[in-house]
Amino acid sequence: MSTTTAHGGPSTEPVPRKAALASFVGSMLEYYDFFIYGAAAGLVFPDVFFPDTEAATGTLLSLATFGVAYVARPIGAVVIGHFGDRVGRKKMLVLTLLLMGVSTFLIGALPSYASIGVAAPILLVVLRVLQGLSAAGEQSGANSLTLEHAPEGRRGFFTSFTLSGTQAGLILANVVFLLVALLPEDQLLSWGWRIPFFLSAIVVAVGYWVRRSLPEAEEFERVEQHDDVAKLPVAVLFRDHWAAVVRVVLCALVSVISTIVSTWALAHGTQEVGMERSTLLWMVILANVVALGALPLWARLSDRIGRRPVFAFGALGSAVLAFPFLWALQQGNGPLVVVFGIVLFGIVYSAANGIWPSFYGEMFSTRVRYSGMAIGTQVGFALGGFSPAIATAIAGDGSGGWVPVAILTAGAATVAGLCALTARETAHVPLARLGEAAVPPAREESLTRA
Repeated sequence: MSTTTAHGGPSTEPVPRKAALASFVGSMLEYYDFFIYGAAAGLVFPDVFFPDTEAATGTLLSLATFGVAYVARPIGAVVIGHFGDRVGRKKMLVLTLLLMGVSTFLIGALPSYASIGVAAPILLVVLRVLQGLSAAGEQSGANSLTLEHAPEGRRGFFTSFTLSGTQAGLILANVVFLLVALLPEDQLLSWGWRIPFFLSAIVVAVGYWVRRSLPEAEEFERVEQHDDVAKLPVAVLFRDHWAAVVRVVLCALVSVISTIVSTWALAHGTQEVGMERSTLLWMVILANVVALGALPLWARLSDRIGRRPVFAFGALGSAVLAFPFLWALQQGNGPLVVVFGIVLFGIVYSAANGIWPSFYGEMFSTRVRYSGMAIGTQVGFALGGFSPAIATAIAGDGSGGWVPVAILTAGAATVAGLCALTARETAHVPLARLGEAAVPPAREESLTRA
């Protein structure tokens, strides 16, 4: 089946399909590593690395180490984004995979607090920072690569597979932890929790093979051939695309939904409410299985009616649904937690989550797309990363303790949804013309020399 490339010439469908598949597999493997830390932070790290604190404090400290990666991610976004726009998407995607795999494996090998004392949580934080540096460039690189390979009119659909890979990685991580959680408590806390981290060795081997076989984006190669690669992409980005960066930062606040549902709910539900680990893990797994089907459907809809209305529906709808989900969690009502979790995270949130790769990527030109997506998303994701720790700190006692967390979650999603409505609609703008509106005509010639 013939399609049209970003350059207007003929292309064959297998090329964008291969790019989408490679991004799916690579993201799945990369984010398996990233998400097993989230599951461990909520379920076992309070006992393994912070045993001398009371339960609530240990959970807070453990979730804070989860958020530390999000502090490192803006730094990684600047560095990895720079080289992604300078030397290409493919090389940086191989680097991020290796960095993630090695740091994850080493977390599994860490001695506990009981063995080496305070050095254990310190080393845990260092390795978590390395995970954050890797994750900073992963999605933005995979999204840029897939978007630049995708046929016109179907960019939303093809780029959604990067996020589908992320969701698949979350499913895989939780399935592995679900199995490990079946171990007796003493075995789980001594050696069982390490198994998912050691499996990252397999993840690295498979992911490296996938990434090495991935072709570079044709649109980036075209920019290289015309000697249009920016010497300092970040400088060009903040000079001519600063408004788009701010918009991505605010839209990315919708990620609070993800971390509250998949991380904080696990910790709060087990530690404070007394729910079974398996119930909450199954909620996350089922919600993400549903999301795998919903993501490409929402993305196809955005190819038809535009990015803005679909993203805004997902963000604002999630803000509303956060209230019944968190109420059910506080009540310890397992069936309702599962139902609301699936509707919130699997269906409605997927409307925003499935199209942000195309929505954000289309705000920038090819010359600064990697940097723009990486920096904008990682700054916005920082609040999402710390939202489990913030939620733990502000959650009240009693049956109404969930309300402050719901306000935090809904507030972030509402800001994201309203911000999306201020964006330019780009679903039907040719790839080569994306980002033009952000660049004053007088600067077009100087941009080729920047």
